[in-house]
Amino acid sequence: MDLLWSGSRQAIALLAGADREIWGILWLSLQVSGTATLVSLALGVPAGAALALARFPGRGLVVSAVNTGMGLPPVVVGLFVTLLLWRSGPLGDLEILYTPAAIVVAQAVIAAPIVTGITLAAVGQVPREFRLQLLGLGASRVQMVWLVLREARLPMLAAVMAGFGGIISEIGASMMVGGNIKGQTRTLTTAMVLETGKGNFEIAIALALLLLVLIFLVNWLLTTIQQLHAR
Repeated sequence: MDLLWSGSRQAIALLAGADREIWGILWLSLQVSGTATLVSLALGVPAGAALALARFPGRGLVVSAVNTGMGLPPVVVGLFVTLLLWRSGPLGDLEILYTPAAIVVAQAVIAAPIVTGITLAAVGQVPREFRLQLLGLGASRVQMVWLVLREARLPMLAAVMAGFGGIISEIGASMMVGGNIKGQTRTLTTAMVLETGKGNFEIAIALALLLLVLIFLVNWLLTTIQQLHAR
């Protein structure tokens, strides 16, 4: 307990002193996970909407695959992305392994099924009669899909929260494809593990506090937006 309190005091001192390395790690984590979240939204929202609105043979199998993907272990994703980006792999010519771009790819793969599954559920809750009424009033398929997405926009904010929360706090994939290189690919979670292993508990606690505050602020912002739109 004494170690925890001592580490917490030193952590606050580090944060108050604007330690450049710690704040650099924070900024990189925010950039990487924010970009990965946007990529997952660009992929997951259309895919989720299409699965919710379309009916085709094998749809149940695809939905089951999406639901399975929502629980993908990050370390498994890290393994397959590493194999893809390895020098002799299919995408080795890109030469982005052990760079922030590789972490974005891995985190987007983790978040995309989460966004797809939540979007599928949100759009599926919009009554079928509402869609038929739109088509009956002369709306095109594209207009109908857009209006349905607008109708489901509040539940879909949960997709953003879940997607961002699922990747900002993961470590397995980031460690494997990023390499935890100081000043280049070191994120909050990978740095936390490194500093804990070295016995630098005050730095590890500082990073943990930053991670918790970051997650809270992002979710607070999205929750505020959700509540404003609900009113």
